[in-house]
Order: sequence, then C-alpha cells, then structure tokens
Amino acid sequence: MDTTPYQEFAKEKLGFEFSDINLLVTALTHRSYVNEHKKSTHDHNERLEFLGDAVLELVSSDFLFRNYNEPEGIMTSWRAALVRTESIGAAGEELGYAPLVRLSKGEKHGSDRAHAVILADCFEAVIGAIYLDKGYDEAKKFIEKHILVKINEILEEGSWRDPKSYFQELAQKHDGETPSYHTLKEEGPDHDKSFTVGVYVGKAIRGVGTGHSKQEAQTAAAKEGIKFYKNQKKPSKP
Repeated sequence: MDTTPYQEFAKEKLGFEFSDINLLVTALTHRSYVNEHKKSTHDHNERLEFLGDAVLELVSSDFLFRNYNEPEGIMTSWRAALVRTESIGAAGEELGYAPLVRLSKGEKHGSDRAHAVILADCFEAVIGAIYLDKGYDEAKKFIEKHILVKINEILEEGSWRDPKSYFQELAQKHDGETPSYHTLKEEGPDHDKSFTVGVYVGKAIRGVGTGHSKQEAQTAAAKEGIKFYKNQKKPSKP
C-alpha cells in the first residue's frame, strides 16, 4: 500500500518521520478492516492501543503527581477526566487523522458514537506507535501537547466531577432544592433505543440530555444543568 499520506501526516501533525511507518498504519487500522481484507492486511491496532493506554496513564499520573499536591482520590478523578473516551476522541478529531483510519464498509456507516470510540482507540494506538518508534520522551511530548493542556479547562469547568452529584450540589446551593429526572421520550428498537431525559429543579427544567440508556441520558441532562448554573450572571455587589 502507499504509505505516503501517513508519512505526510506524521511530518505535518506530529513533527517527525516514523522509522517504521507501518506502526502508524497499524495504529490507524481497525479490526473490522482486517476482517474484510484478510489476504492483504493482518495487523490491527488493538495491541498498540493496549500499550498506548498504559503510556497515557503513566504520563498523566506523573504529570498530576508532580504538579498537584492532592489526595489520591482527587487525582484519580482528574486523570479519568483527562483520558476518558470523549477527551481523547476530541483530541483525535483535532489532530485530523480520521481520513486515514482504515475501517470496514459497515463501520464507515456506523453511528457518531461508534466513530468517537474508534477515534479514541486510534489515539491510544498512535501513542503506542510513537512510543515504540521514538521512545518515551516523544510519546510524552505528544500527550502533553494534545491531552495534558486540557487540565486547566477541566478544573475550571468541574468536568472531572460526577455530573449528577455536581449538579445536585449546584441546584441545592442556588435553588435550595434537590433535582429530579424525568424521561421525556423513548425512540428506536429495543437493541438501539434512544432516551431523552429532562432534569428539573422544582418545576423548572434545567437541562435535557439524550443517550442509549436512561443513565446516560440523565448524565447528559446533568451536564446541561451544570452549564445553566455556570452561565448565570453573578449578582453585582451593592
């Protein structure tokens, strides 16, 4: 196969050339593609993803340990926010490697949610590929540039906290009431249902969220509710 697009991506987006460009190609190859091209392709990215996940966790843990004097539980929550699927999937979108990801025809037409997971998995696999080809320091630089820079935003927004617990704190602080969740809509077949849930404080709706389970939809609604309170203007001092 022509690996030129992968080398160009490495030079333009990563700032270096791979000694073994096949590592990057494999990092961006989904299992479904191998199943569809068994004669020409034998390696997919799951082993590299396994390795990259470990490197990502180590670099993130080291960064938090060295820069913040907080209890283990707090730093564990911060790390989880840094490396969760949504965070690394978004970093993958920003990096722009989606067109290079090799998928089966079926996966190409999958849901947005499935694509987000695939991009996140590829991001971890790319870390593994960089680690093998260039070593720990280069992998660390990559993680610092694309993941660790988000720590201030995570701390300012409070997105490291459990959304439902955090929203309940805000609702009780601002309105003196405990929120309640109500399912507004259910759509789709049993194997692929979509739920829409509203979170209410008293009779006022503070957020609406959707998800493939009621719990997921409630969490999405809580996140919207947090935004509601965060966006409220603070009263001016007399």
